[in-house]
Amino acid sequence: QAHLVETGGGSVQSGGSLRLSCDASKYLYSRYCMGWFRQVPGKEREGVAAIDRGTTYYVDSVKGRFTNSEDNVKKTLYLEMNNLSPEDTAMYYCVADPGRCLRELVILSPGPDGDWGQGTLVIVPS
Repeated sequence: QAHLVETGGGSVQSGGSLRLSCDASKYLYSRYCMGWFRQVPGKEREGVAAIDRGTTYYVDSVKGRFTNSEDNVKKTLYLEMNNLSPEDTAMYYCVADPGRCLRELVILSPGPDGDWGQGTLVIVPS
């Protein structure tokens, strides 16, 4: 049974916006910290953003364009992505980890007790 389910991916023109959602009812507002990763085929997964009870962290490449938020009622994590470019094309994954938070989660990736969603594909054609 998947505990992290991403939706909201799709194809959008350069400069456009998308909002990704992650059903994270098992993890939100628990002892787990949450985040987003992305992967381009043939390349390693890259940490993008993380959130811990309202505190956020972003890598420089998305800072000012992406916004990470959480809805405790809906138990959903969101990644609002604006001003998208072809370089943002990737599979996006929602992640959870019990010990790594914010910058540490983005830099080191989830540890052995962490969890990954199945991913949602974002395409920004060049």
